[in-house]
This record gives sequence, structure tokens and C-alpha cells, in this order.
Amino acid sequence: YNFFLALLSAELLSSRCYCIAYFAISLSLLFKMSAPDLTTTLLNCQSPDPAVRTAAEQTLAQAEHTNLADFFIALATELATEGKDVTVRQLAGLHFKNLLVAKDDAVQTEKHNKWKALPAENRSVIKATMIGTIRSPVQTARHTAAQACAEIATVELPYKEWPEFLTTLMENVTSQQLDDGVKISSLECLGFTCERIALVSDAPEIAPDVTDLMLTTIVDGIRSDRPDSIRLAAATALRNSLSFTRKNMENENERNMIMKTICEATQSSDARVRAAAYECIVQIAFQYYDKLQAYMQTLFQLTFGTIRNDEESVALQAIEFWSTLAEEEMELIDVAEELALSGQPVPQDQVCVGYVKAALEHLCPLLTETLTKQDEDLEVDDDQWNLSMSGATCLTLVANTVEDAVVPAIMPFVQQHIQSENWRYREAATMAFSSILEGPSAEAIGPYVNQSIPILLNALSDSNDLVKDTTAWTLGRICDLHVRSIPEETFPTLVNGLAGKLLTESPRVASQACFGIHNLAAAFQHDNAAATSGTNALSPYMPSLLQTLLQVVDREDASESNLRIGAFEAISVLIQNSAPDVLNVLMQLLPAIIDRLAQSFNMPAVSNEDKEQKEGVQGLLCGLIQVVAIKTTKEQILPYCDSIMTNFLQVLQTKNATCHEEALSATSQIATILEADFLKYMAALQPFLMAGLRNFEAYQVCTVAVGLVGDISRAIEDKMQPFCDEIMSALIEALQNASLHRSVKPPVLSCFGDVAMAIGAAYEPYLQLSLMMLLQAAQTRAPDDDDDLIDYVNGLREGILEAYTGIVQGLKDGGRVDLLHPYIDAIMGFLEMLASERKNDYDNEVLGKAVGLIGDLASSLGGTVKEQLRQPYIMELLREGHATGDETIMETSNWANSMVQQVLAC
Repeated sequence: YNFFLALLSAELLSSRCYCIAYFAISLSLLFKMSAPDLTTTLLNCQSPDPAVRTAAEQTLAQAEHTNLADFFIALATELATEGKDVTVRQLAGLHFKNLLVAKDDAVQTEKHNKWKALPAENRSVIKATMIGTIRSPVQTARHTAAQACAEIATVELPYKEWPEFLTTLMENVTSQQLDDGVKISSLECLGFTCERIALVSDAPEIAPDVTDLMLTTIVDGIRSDRPDSIRLAAATALRNSLSFTRKNMENENERNMIMKTICEATQSSDARVRAAAYECIVQIAFQYYDKLQAYMQTLFQLTFGTIRNDEESVALQAIEFWSTLAEEEMELIDVAEELALSGQPVPQDQVCVGYVKAALEHLCPLLTETLTKQDEDLEVDDDQWNLSMSGATCLTLVANTVEDAVVPAIMPFVQQHIQSENWRYREAATMAFSSILEGPSAEAIGPYVNQSIPILLNALSDSNDLVKDTTAWTLGRICDLHVRSIPEETFPTLVNGLAGKLLTESPRVASQACFGIHNLAAAFQHDNAAATSGTNALSPYMPSLLQTLLQVVDREDASESNLRIGAFEAISVLIQNSAPDVLNVLMQLLPAIIDRLAQSFNMPAVSNEDKEQKEGVQGLLCGLIQVVAIKTTKEQILPYCDSIMTNFLQVLQTKNATCHEEALSATSQIATILEADFLKYMAALQPFLMAGLRNFEAYQVCTVAVGLVGDISRAIEDKMQPFCDEIMSALIEALQNASLHRSVKPPVLSCFGDVAMAIGAAYEPYLQLSLMMLLQAAQTRAPDDDDDLIDYVNGLREGILEAYTGIVQGLKDGGRVDLLHPYIDAIMGFLEMLASERKNDYDNEVLGKAVGLIGDLASSLGGTVKEQLRQPYIMELLREGHATGDETIMETSNWANSMVQQVLAC
């Protein structure tokens, strides 16, 4: 066997004799694996019999783990063998590909490392077989081999391995002797490779000579004299390759050649090629905005002509070009504003040229024209994307980019057509108005909003459903973005107009009416006047609105167009922003909600869809109970708590993560209100709480469960102690679990402090392990150029500081602060690091908590930390805290400083 592998490797190095390669592989497998066995096993993986299917999958897994190199060779040979059943060949290739692919980055890296660890001679055999199969006369085999080769190339090309890959594909594409199908599969392979490499986060940059060869091959395939099927594959590959062609785009001659090739492809007779070419142009606008200037006149003419005259699939991509330009210019404008604040110049490659604003006079009429091309069957298929929707999205982005300048460009169209006899123009005008509500200032758009309300309210009764739908959506946007522009005298008519459509209109229109009421209620979120006056403008309508929305929830068609969810969300926001004078209404509503939750357990659930709907309603009802509870006092809600908790515990018996999240979150609110009286529910709740803490897959549930532990700790205080062994064990497990989403870990650390505060000296059994976890977490750093990781590390540090603070205070209250003495240096070392290494602490959250901890250490440990408190970094943190200008942090800093001075004075 080894002899044949050695012979093959030598042969491959000297030439590309694929026949010899195939012969050698086949011969070698006589010693290694029975081909009929693999064929049967692959087919059995598709068996409808679960037992047969499971046995086959186990056989493949065993083969993978027994000898991975042989298994790769066997699968490659199965795919390469002409005359075999095409299904088996495809299954072999797909299984081969999946041996190198994973959604999880860590698993992906592990698979790539296993490939790299294979002996070089084995990899040579496999690669020769796979790339040879791209020349198969069978299309399915070629296509599957292209996918498999792309996965190998993803591992090897970034490291300048497998030089034969690109030269072979280029030979395939340029050869006069090979079939067009081979050329297509070769170009597909290049496209797949570029797409996959772009997704590998830690891959080295592709070498320039590699991208040159890649681009040369692709451009050859997209030539105007090529058949459309080849040009399509080449255009798709080009789009995927643009991530790697920065060097080529920097070279004017090469850039001109690329742009010329793409622009020629937009004139192809095949709509698929034209659309693919525009996809390339969109990608260039996204990645190479600073290189567009020389081509904008041509692109202007091409895209405008295409939007007006071409097939929808192509026109959509041409509109996407302008949407992408608008997004890029928005970002560049934001960057320029940020740099101006700090007095820095804008780098040349980040200057906003203002293409969108320059084209506004011609672009806006074009976009409003697309708005009139609605799809009358849209209600049947909510997922459909069409020209009018694309035009509206583009106009929204344009408005956000050019801001006030869009108003005079669009409002004449709106005013001319919003009451047109043609429903298409009425809807288009309404959509155009809705699209420019965000971006322009209140001064520019506000007067038009004021004038529009009566017209829009009247249009809620339009004879056309799409007009009503868009009108309700527009009113919702006005309530969200320009509520202050709504005339006071119009408010009752607006509320009643939206409410009047909740029960009588189609689910789409009713759902938009819910959206409008939701946004109208949300506008009262910061209405401080209600706290003093006891009322707000919503109060007169609350009873009827809440009653009507609950009726909406019961509509037979409420599952359509997210109507039920929209109604529940509107109820929730109404309750959250209700004034004190409607508390009696809420207390009347509470038993009705509890009863609905109790009745929901009796709802029949024949299908999975029924089960999901049932559990969705239960989660939403838990959420409503929570928002009502926030508005109540302990005395008001106490009579209902037994019933509430009984229902919550029943919800927690389902297997729906969203339900668990809502039920646990609502339980937190009940614990907060009841305080010590919550203890009576702990024995029944504990198993479900533990299940939530250990639900590492549904990490949102785990996060809420951790928060619940903190709330219960604050509520029942030292009565928490009997439950702590299990809880602390689960929290430690969460920190040690490498696959748990990192966002859970800061609140877990903080929870140590909550538990310690609650049980005081009884925290001693958990002290050493929890402090060790805090010390490990404190070592986490983030690179300067990774803002997401910096934010995470700041959150982690906040959790650590909260934990230290809670532990110090808890042990002080329990009279066992002496237990901290062995750990003082580690805690102080953490504070010293924070004094010198804080990044992006824009809200001073880390600083504020660090200052608080200094005060707690000084007040709790006194003279035992005198020497540590003399260190310069302590005074530095206190000075920084006082200099923030934040009233709370300044107050904390003054208190901490007084505690430190008392210790130092002793």
C-alpha cells in the first residue's frame, strides 16, 4: 500500500496524469477498504428505516475515527468512479465535504487541523482524485467535486499549498478541448473557494500571485464571447473573489479591465448573467467605494436604464447598487463627523463623494416610479421581494443619507398622488412619504406630518387592502419618529382610528394598527408629567384599548401577519407607559390574564404548529403578568401570587426555551416585589431554576436564570443558604463550559456577589473557588482593534467588580471579612490593572464600580489594607472618578476617598 502511495506521489509531482492517479488509488484500496461496503453504507444513510440509517451513520463515523486518511481516499474514489450510481457519487462527495466543514468556528478549526495532520502523500492522492473528478462527464459528479475541492482549497490556499489547484482550474477554463460543463464546474469551484475562505476568520491573507491567477481564470470565463452558462458561473465566482482583490483594484489598469468586463456582462442576453454582473457591481460599491469615481457616469447610465427597462430580477440588483451606495455614504458621513469632533482630517480613502445627493434629482423620480409596480398578490406571500419593496428600501436609505434634501425631491410626488383615483399611485405616494420620515429633521418634515394625519386616517378606510396596510404602517412610523408633530386636537381621532381597524380589517392591516398603537404608547416612555399629575393622554383610552387588543389575540386569524404577537406587544407597552390613574384598570386586567394563562394549558395541540402557537401564547402571557406586576405594590399583587406562581411552574414544565425565558423573567419580578415572602415558592421552583442555570444551549434562558438567582438572593437574603450548594455548583459549571455563549459569563460572576451579600459568612465554603474564577476572568484581555471583544471584556470586568463588592460586603456583614486576607493582593492587582488598561469605558461603568470597590475595601478591611491603599493607582482611580462629571460616580468617589483617608490617618 505504502509503495503505491509513494509511486503515486512521485507521479503527481512530475505530471498531472490523472489516469495513473486513479489507477493507483483503486489498487491501493484493494488493501484498505471494500468499495461495495462503502457504497451500501452511503445508500443506507438515506434509508427511511431509522435503525438502518443509524447503523450506517455509525459505520461512517467509525471509519472516520479509525483511519481518516483512508476514509478520505475511499470517499474520493467513490465520487471519482465513472459508471457508479450518481446518487452514491454525490453522497460520497457531500460526506467528504462535511468532513471539512462546520458552522462552529472551533469545530471548523479542529477539522482543518485534522486535514493538515494527514501525511502529505495521502493528501496528494486525495487532491489529485478530487480535482480530476471536475472533468467527469457527469454533471452532478463535477458539481459535487467542485464543492469538495473548494473545501480542501480553503484549508490549503491561504498557506500557499496545492499549487496545482489553480493551474488545473485555469487549464480547464481556457482549454479548447474540454466540455463547457467542465469549465462551468471549474469556475463554480473557484467561486465556492473564495466564498469559503472569506468565512474563515483566522486564515492568512491570500498571496497576490494566487489572487492574480484566480482573477485571470475568472475574467477569462466572463468574456463576452463565452456561452452564457460559463459567463454566469464566472460572474458568480468574480463576486465571491472581490474580497481578495484589493491589490488588483488598486492597480488602475487591472481595475479598468475588471470594471470593463463586468459592465459588458450587464449587457448579456441572459438575465441571470446580467443580474450576476450587477451583484459584482454592488459588491464593488461595498468594498471599493473609493475607486468608483471614474466609473460613476457609466454606472449611472447602466443602472438607471436597467431599473426602468430590464426584468425584475436584474432591476432589483441595480436598485441594490444605489442602496449600497447610500449605506456606504451614511457610514462615511458618520466617520467624518466623529473625526471632526476630535479635530482630525478625513483620510483620502474615506471621503464621502456624495454620489447619492448628486443623483437625487434623477434618482428620486426613478424610485417613485418603482413604487407604483406593486404586487397585488403580496398578501399571499409575505416573504416575496419585489421592485416596489426594493425601491422603498432604497428611498429610506437615501433619505437617511441626504436628510433634508430628500423632502423637496419627494413631497411633490406625495402631494400629487396620495389621493389619486389609481390605488397604485395612492399606495406609492403613501409609501414614499413613509420612506422619508426618518432622516430629515423635524423642521423639514414636521409640517408635512401635521398636514398628513387627517388624510392618512381617512385612507385607513380605503377600498384597497394594500393602501390600508401601508397607511397604517405610515401612521405607526409617524407615532414612532414624529409624535410631537401630531396636532394635539388630532390625538383622539388617531387613537380611535387605529383602534377601529383592530377587529374589522385583515390581519396585515390590523397588525400595522397594533404597530401604530405600540409606537404611540412608547412615546410616553419618558413622560415625567404623569408621575406628578397622575395621568397622561393615554388614560381615557386605556380600558377600551386593552379590551380590544385582548379580543385581537382571540381572532381566529391572529396567527397571520404576526397579529397576535403585535397585539400582545401593544398591550405590554400600553401597560408599561400607563399613568397611575389607570392602576385599577390594570388590577382588573391581572386576573383575566392569569385566567388566560391557566386556560392555555387546556388548548389542544394536535400539530407542532399548534404546540408552538400554544407555547408562544403562554410566554407572551407571562410577559404581560410581569409588566403588570411592575406597576403594583406587594399588597396589591400578593393575593394573586399563588395562582401566578402555580401557572409559571406549569409553563416551566414545557420544553420551549422562549417560554422558560419569559416565565423565569416574570418570576424575577414577583421575587423582587414579595421579598422575604417569596421563600414559600423556592422548594417548588428550585428544580426548574437549576434546569435554567444548566441550559447552556439556550443561553438566553441561562442568562435569565442567573438574573433570577440574583433577584431571589436580594429578596430572601439569608434564607437563600439551603439552596446555595446546587446553585453555586451550576454557576461554576457555567463558567467552566467552553461552549456557553460568552455573554452569560459576566452576569454569572456578578451573581457570586449577590449570593455572598445574601448569605454573609455562610459564603465561606464557596469563597476559594469563586475567587479563583474571578482571578482567572481578570486575566482576559482584548486587542486594541476588536471593539466587540473590548466591550465583552469591559462587561466581564464589571461582573468581577460587582462580585468582589458583594463578597466584601457580605463577609463584612457576616463578621468574617478576615477570610479575604489571603486574596487582597490579587484584588488590588486587578484594580491596579484597571487604572492603566481600561479601553472604551465610555460610560465609566468599570471606573465607577472600581471606585466603589476601593471604598468597600477601605471600610471593611481598615488598617489591614493600609499599605495597599497608599499605592498611586488608588488615588489615580479616585481622581478619575471625581473628574467624570457623573454625579453618582463623583459621590461614590468622594465617599471612597473619605474611607481611604480614614484608614491612612490611623
